[in-house]
Amino acid sequence: MPMCFSLIASRDSCLRYSFSSAGLKSTTTDLGEGTIIHSWLPKHPSPSKPTLLLIHGIGANAMWQWHEFITPLTSRFNLYIPDLIFFGDSYSSRPERSETFQAQCVMGLMEAHGVRGRMLVAGISYGGFVAYSMARSWGEDEKLVLCCAGVCAEEKDMEKGMFQCPSCFLNDFIEVMCTEHVQERRELIQALHKDRKMSDLPKITHPTLIIWGEHDLVFPMELAHRLKRQIGDSAELVTIKNAGHAINPKQEKQSNGHKVD
Repeated sequence: MPMCFSLIASRDSCLRYSFSSAGLKSTTTDLGEGTIIHSWLPKHPSPSKPTLLLIHGIGANAMWQWHEFITPLTSRFNLYIPDLIFFGDSYSSRPERSETFQAQCVMGLMEAHGVRGRMLVAGISYGGFVAYSMARSWGEDEKLVLCCAGVCAEEKDMEKGMFQCPSCFLNDFIEVMCTEHVQERRELIQALHKDRKMSDLPKITHPTLIIWGEHDLVFPMELAHRLKRQIGDSAELVTIKNAGHAINPKQEKQSNGHKVD
């Protein structure tokens, strides 16, 4: 166990260096009412580049979720990569645990840094729930990418087995990376599926790319098709062959020609 701890802690340090080297800076933003959000922002935003907001899932902070993507993306976008509340260095003394609250915090972050409108927002897994919630209050210029995000799941679906991914490495990962706010994270998951019904899900019409792993055991493909039907003609569904819940850059190459940009 000590050996695994050392490896993971060292990896965390390496990721911080990698993000910094990619032209991003670590920033904390006070949103008021006891809420602090940490994020990685461009050191020198380029007015000629579009804005891309990346939202991570549960079980990770922003660095662990997105590190494989930042090098190719920084050449094309101004990247904004927050730690959601109760992940990384983000926290709140407020009692809210819904994805709506997370969405409000992320939007507050972007507004605090002068970013309004014309964003491309990509959320993976739990981050997709947050991104979908953000889209409810957008104007017409924003676009959305949802990766393996079971937004259309209902409470009865969650009861069939959410987050089926036990392993020695994951247990060690949680022990090291989740030493703080463990109870709050449990409450986030509980709030995600409690009394969840499709009939309560608001309709969005923004251009949306849905990316899903063919063998996803956390959120099965049926939820991808539900989401496509929910959004309608403005959504496109891309299935990544031989992939599970985790999507990596090599697998995403399979979706070339199917993108929102």
